[in-house]
Amino acid sequence: MTIGSAMKAIIDGFEFSGTLQGVEEIKTGHINSTYRLSFAQPDSSVREYVLQHINGVAFKKPDEVMENVQLVTEHLRQAMQEKGEDPENRVLRVVPVRGGGILLLDANGGSWRAYDFIVNAESRDQAESPAQFGEVGRAFGRFQNMLADFPIARLHETIPDFHDTRKREAAFEASVAKADPARAAEAAGEIAFVRARKEAMCRIVDMIEAGELPLRVTHNDTKINNVMLDRDTGEALCVIDLDTVMAGSALYDFGDAVRFGASTAVEDERDLSRVALDIDLFRGFAEGFIAETARGLTETELLNLPLGALVMTYEVGMRFLTDYLDGDVYFRTAYSDHNLVRARCQFKLLSDMERRRGEMDAIVRELIEKYR
Repeated sequence: MTIGSAMKAIIDGFEFSGTLQGVEEIKTGHINSTYRLSFAQPDSSVREYVLQHINGVAFKKPDEVMENVQLVTEHLRQAMQEKGEDPENRVLRVVPVRGGGILLLDANGGSWRAYDFIVNAESRDQAESPAQFGEVGRAFGRFQNMLADFPIARLHETIPDFHDTRKREAAFEASVAKADPARAAEAAGEIAFVRARKEAMCRIVDMIEAGELPLRVTHNDTKINNVMLDRDTGEALCVIDLDTVMAGSALYDFGDAVRFGASTAVEDERDLSRVALDIDLFRGFAEGFIAETARGLTETELLNLPLGALVMTYEVGMRFLTDYLDGDVYFRTAYSDHNLVRARCQFKLLSDMERRRGEMDAIVRELIEKYR
């Protein structure tokens, strides 16, 4: 793509190596604007970086986001080195800003950051097989393990009350009350769907408050495309997109991965007859995740992993619906009812999860017995 003077000034502000050769916008993800940069090196090789503009609506304090990222990546790098493993290409490396720091402010006050590109790797929007999804499960399980001794009090809460279901529900009701009447009418069925589950879906929050579930360092956006896979071997190399790393429950990470990766359809599928839980993909991810965490998580955590899938599907659907009622101010949209389509898709998936909850519980119990 052709870059203007403003973009060139941003690129020049980072300590990139070599001569800029190309800029390509990566149009995946709902939140940040992302670019892939190519730099020619003196030895004729090419080095690549990722440049991102941080969404100021989603992240009110980008400096705190980057402090979290820096702390977590340094801990992960040290943990790998202590195990005799090479963290290169397996842990994100933040590119410094010229003159110091890791966050660059542009002329309009926008925040930018950059990372080394993970080479010879690719991400997938959908799992091609249970085995591949299992590798993703192992990646997030290892992520959990390597951060088990991280002092969570050091982490900023980058999005306050991110998984506080009761506060999400309160925000949802406030949006219903002030929504455009036409939008509220169009979403009447979905509004009723949320209200029918308001108490049941607060179970994780209740268990945390009661001390039945511990707080851990959690990723909080465990979509399959946030794991980079080796192009040659299929091995999971690196967990990326650490903007929402905060204190939380392991159930959230497990649940969000299942919600996104074990669905039979994409997140904005209009034909709801195509939306269901793929139980084989569920088993694949659960096996990878539990194989890595069976001895680290408590029995209560492990047994309630399927609950995480239900709660996260409900929560994300409610967030899409809330944004639709608010006039689409948070998530990127491609058309006028995009967020409503997304919400309907999540709620259809949740309905299928509710129907198959017994199967999910049985699989998890079987895997706990296998790996503990």
